[in-house]
Amino acid sequence: MAEILVLAEHDGESVKKVTCELLTLARRFGEPSVVWAGPGAEGGRDRLAEFGAATVYVAADEEFGDYVVAPKAELLASLVAEKSPAAVLVASTAEGREVAARLAVKTGSGLITDAVDLAEGMVAEQSIFGGAIIVQSKVKAGTPIVAVRPNAVAPEAAPGAAAVENVSVQVSEAAKAAHVTERVVQERGERPELTEASIVVSGGRGVGSGENFALIEKLADSLGAAVGASRAATDAGWYPHQFQVGQTGKTVSPQLYMAVGISGAIQHRAGMQTSKTIMVINKDAEAPIFELADFGVVGDLFKVVPQLTEEIEKRTQG
Repeated sequence: MAEILVLAEHDGESVKKVTCELLTLARRFGEPSVVWAGPGAEGGRDRLAEFGAATVYVAADEEFGDYVVAPKAELLASLVAEKSPAAVLVASTAEGREVAARLAVKTGSGLITDAVDLAEGMVAEQSIFGGAIIVQSKVKAGTPIVAVRPNAVAPEAAPGAAAVENVSVQVSEAAKAAHVTERVVQERGERPELTEASIVVSGGRGVGSGENFALIEKLADSLGAAVGASRAATDAGWYPHQFQVGQTGKTVSPQLYMAVGISGAIQHRAGMQTSKTIMVINKDAEAPIFELADFGVVGDLFKVVPQLTEEIEKRTQG
């Protein structure tokens, strides 16, 4: 069975959801092997085994923690030369795309970014122009390198051995040009991570102000959900940019997505249209977002949201 390399996304202790998605995808085409760069592999091994990793290549050398992306590209290039995998899958994040691009240059291989699915023959599906057009692409040269958009594939558990194999790579001096001088741990609240939440409640221009986002937060908290925002809301300074959902923000695909006061511009739709169930609250019955809605409420969000929150709290506390 062909080996598929998957670059693990992790925080040094735990595995990120997108890695489980990549493993699920890799199992369609062969035997998934995870490449873990940096320390902490022992903490993530069980999670990797749960989603079918056959082997975990661990490079725990300090180079992978003290420098930026270049050492990871050299690690992957070394494994591609040694293992001759059928493909390499990475997350289509800012870092993942850069690693993939450097790897493509080093191996003389073709690269596909922002894939939302992979079909037989490693044919990648991509959603472009804000989701208006679906295209299919295939790598014709070298080892296919595919960067897959987070939340594009539902992670499915399947037991694997996750046998640890320590690897060592001599990182070049050129790869050490950019050095990490300091790390600051971002404070996390009690709400789930936006890109990994099963429920997301997002507010848009219709919320009216930053103060009014308290309505969105209260609704989200009643559901145990993450909070998101449209580009219009973040550009206006009503909510931090790291919570922006859309083509230039985060891509989410929760079980339930609630769009409150969001008109549904293509830019926003590109970041949430793969959600399993979409509920819309908007006073404009002609808002484009209703085209995606499974459930819609035409009404004033300042009346609807408090009533909805109150009813949810009654049921969860009852």
